[in-house]
Amino acid sequence: MARRSVLFAPGDRPELLEKAPTTGADTVVFDLEDAVAPERKAEAGSAVRAALTDLGADGSRPGPEVCVRVRPPGRGAAADLDATLGEEARAGLDALVLPKTESADDVTDLADLAAERDADLPILALVETAAGVLHAESIAAVEPTDALVFGAEDLAADIGATRTDDGTEVLHAREHVVLAAAAAGVDAIDTLHTDFEDEAGLRADTEFALELGYDGKLAIHPSQVGPINETFTPAPERVEWAERVLAAKEDADAEGRGVFAVDGEMVDAPLVARAERVVERARAAERSE
Repeated sequence: MARRSVLFAPGDRPELLEKAPTTGADTVVFDLEDAVAPERKAEAGSAVRAALTDLGADGSRPGPEVCVRVRPPGRGAAADLDATLGEEARAGLDALVLPKTESADDVTDLADLAAERDADLPILALVETAAGVLHAESIAAVEPTDALVFGAEDLAADIGATRTDDGTEVLHAREHVVLAAAAAGVDAIDTLHTDFEDEAGLRADTEFALELGYDGKLAIHPSQVGPINETFTPAPERVEWAERVLAAKEDADAEGRGVFAVDGEMVDAPLVARAERVVERARAAERSE
């Protein structure tokens, strides 16, 4: 599954919950954490449950991946899961997003809470504190984790850094998170670009995330989805190369050969993985058209 764009929608805005799955985003996140004021949590839980129920009853699924960002375990996760994991709503939910993940235990604790409610769901772990970045390898490696999501804004606040346009104050952490995700074989989702009216800045930031090795990027407004998807969608010639690599691999496997060449280049496992990623992103682009 490609996660080029990951769009957040506030849980207490039913009209945005309804719109988010139609924006072309590969993944949408119904947010019950930071986007919702404490006094509106119960209202938001009911709205998210209704939106999930509608999606589950929609015979046109699968559409985008649908997630819910709950509060961390011990700080409201159980209540959020109780509010959203009704039997009818569960059919509309694909994964959970865990904010402020600081250890592998945080991930397993949330997975256990979901399992107690008969839900076996992958978890996208938001790494957005100093402790989370330092423990990114173990967070990525634990079984329920399906992606690491880098959160630069909360990280800067946690360490007392000043956010700058070039982002050098979070670059080490940004690179560390993508390395941890790659080592564990899970997706790496880059931090958001906060100015949703700055398309040029968004495109530049997204291109840099792609160069770093990220698989996708967060979005906070539907207008950001298109530029993000375009950046993470491979060019036609790149797709053709990837298809040649995968076809050659099939032939090599059938003939019992472990080594093969494409376009005069020897192909090994990392190149095959890169080709598979290219094809995944191209297929995601086709689905969102």
